[in-house]
Amino acid sequence: MTDVLRRGRASLAFSFFAQGATFALLVTRIPAIQDRYGVSDALLPVFLAAVPVLAGVGSVTTEQLVKRIRPSRLLRWSQPVVLLALLGAGAGGRIAELAVALGAFGLAVGALDASMNMLGVSLQRSYGRSIMLSFHAAYSLGGILGASLAWAGAHWHLALWVSYLPVVAVLLPATLVASRGYVDGGPGLPGEQQGQGGGGGVVFKLLLPLCLVMTFAYIGDSTVSNWSAKYLKDVLGSSEQLATVPYNVYMVTTLLGRAIGDFGVRRFGAVPVVRLGALVAAGGFAVVASAPGAWFGMLGFTLLGLGLCVLVPQTFAAAGRLFPGASDAAVARLNIFNYVGFLVGSPLVGALGDAWSYRGAMLVPMVLVLVTLVYARSFAAQPDRYGGGHERPRTADVGRGSNGL
Repeated sequence: MTDVLRRGRASLAFSFFAQGATFALLVTRIPAIQDRYGVSDALLPVFLAAVPVLAGVGSVTTEQLVKRIRPSRLLRWSQPVVLLALLGAGAGGRIAELAVALGAFGLAVGALDASMNMLGVSLQRSYGRSIMLSFHAAYSLGGILGASLAWAGAHWHLALWVSYLPVVAVLLPATLVASRGYVDGGPGLPGEQQGQGGGGGVVFKLLLPLCLVMTFAYIGDSTVSNWSAKYLKDVLGSSEQLATVPYNVYMVTTLLGRAIGDFGVRRFGAVPVVRLGALVAAGGFAVVASAPGAWFGMLGFTLLGLGLCVLVPQTFAAAGRLFPGASDAAVARLNIFNYVGFLVGSPLVGALGDAWSYRGAMLVPMVLVLVTLVYARSFAAQPDRYGGGHERPRTADVGRGSNGL
């Protein structure tokens, strides 16, 4: 394994870490953002829905841009925009300013998520073994930091921009420096594109099961990120300070699951790991829906982190295996369903909570996560020309970094 690949892996992991912190700082302070700008409960779902819609536009655009621009370059310049948009969301004073900040955040985060996972899939192929979960573990670690800072901000009653400015001031230059180590993928080994779906382009019929799993996983994830604080405060009667904790608990258990997940995939394969994750996540939603108090709710969010943590990274990895000759396009297209899940999940839970009950609303993502079991076979390793089902190293361009090394 070359030093360039190791440096590329470390640089990309830091990018995932920075994005995890950024996103957590945004979603865990939604009640504070709502209060700062005077956003009504009726208007809040509109703002929450606009971000994933624009992120989907950014992901679609990225699929076209990577035909001419390296994914590493898109990632290098989209991440600073996301960080500055976060600061803008905390520093404004009018709803129009919030709309502009969240619009920029959405468009940039679509390009960022797609390009990050493109590089992750490419590096996993270069390594020849499962490493995708480690990148998402770095994202979870960043999320823990972001949620902890959000808790501190709520505890000390800090203005949003006071909470956000130090983070942006540190992460923005750090991500620009780290971006010099990104490694773009090459064309692969001779004959590698002859696998199922390889060579030409992405066959959507083959990608569809993974798109559905991605959607269901992010419906579950968006339920935690957008509604956990409100659920604990309004349904389970916790304080505002304690209401910031469920997302942190969720991120901690997500980190633990992803830290060992790659070993599980190498030992048992992706299919059993995905099935176990779906079952554990469904159990977590059941506990949250029936929790008599805040601490039982914490237990449910703990199980959710352990279960949902494996689904998204393995879905991206499976798309890369399914379309080895068009993995960038497959990842960009699959990434759209990340935002479909957020777009559906947040308003769905809110609407069901208002019309029925928030406890009952938690049963819907539980059922959808269980549907993942039907599509688990889509995560099986694709046969390759070597006669096996494992990732193979890519020999072309693995020594070329994004800065031309």
